[in-house]
Amino acid sequence: MNHDEQRVWMIQQLLDEDLNYKGYTIPNDTNEQKDMLRALMNVREPKPISQEFLDIQDEYLKEENNSVKITDVNDLTPTKNDDRLYLWQGDITALRISAITNPANDRMCGCFQPLHSCADNIVHSKSGIQLRGECFRIMKKQGHPEPTGQAKITPAYNLPCDYVIHTVGPIVQGPLTKKHEELLASCYKSCLDIAEENGIKSIALCCISTGVFMFPNQRAAEIAVETVKNWLDETGSEMKIVFNVFKDIDFEIYMVEQNDNNFDGVINNLPEDKTPAQKTNADVIEEEQEKKSVLKKLQEAGYDVEKPKTVSPCCLCNAMERF
Repeated sequence: MNHDEQRVWMIQQLLDEDLNYKGYTIPNDTNEQKDMLRALMNVREPKPISQEFLDIQDEYLKEENNSVKITDVNDLTPTKNDDRLYLWQGDITALRISAITNPANDRMCGCFQPLHSCADNIVHSKSGIQLRGECFRIMKKQGHPEPTGQAKITPAYNLPCDYVIHTVGPIVQGPLTKKHEELLASCYKSCLDIAEENGIKSIALCCISTGVFMFPNQRAAEIAVETVKNWLDETGSEMKIVFNVFKDIDFEIYMVEQNDNNFDGVINNLPEDKTPAQKTNADVIEEEQEKKSVLKKLQEAGYDVEKPKTVSPCCLCNAMERF
């Protein structure tokens, strides 16, 4: 099968898994096919699948992931005031490095909302369905939701990095508290600790809890830089640590935090769509208003939105498509 045939074959396999998809047709448009494949992967519960599917999926995703510009950590320039640290602006899934961080939720199995723009969704979509399966195995063994401020490590499967380190950041609802700050620092320290334990030589740290989690960007950067520098001093580790940012404001904040206004960093090509890190408060308010509108329509359609766990992701997706 060629690349296009692989995509259509995978869509059909995923449709055939669930009777709820009976009657669905595969669109002819390439981009619509890509969206459909990703959406089906997003809503799929962790369960066994054939090795044939995994082999075809891996070949397909590797070609997809390599079709964008990949930046190698060895090509980055360290900050002028601390050669242990790096600053890089771009898509964290397009970085060839030992490990990247993934801002997860406490279920730790990825984002189930079809085509959502959060980093958790994108990491899982580009990695492949094995990532959700491995996360599920870890969480089943743990037996309880992941506490905020800790971290888990998994293979990266089809991403250009080797490992993904998942951490649940604090959600700021109301005034920022000392507890929020302690939990955010714990996220960074836990990621670094588990990386060191696994012999990782380089890691990209994303802006944990900013954006829709509403942790103030300036204070988040201060905590990240302080925690990382303290950890390096305390452990004597030689790990390369990359602060990965997406939006311009975070790039500027991190340059100031490292007193590196003349920093000659690498800026990758950024996608046009906004990610959570790019959203302003106005964007978040608009998103919440749209969500309320959708929920109202779901209620009118007979869905029990007061108990979201009783509504499967695929049913929610199908209901939303009707509007």
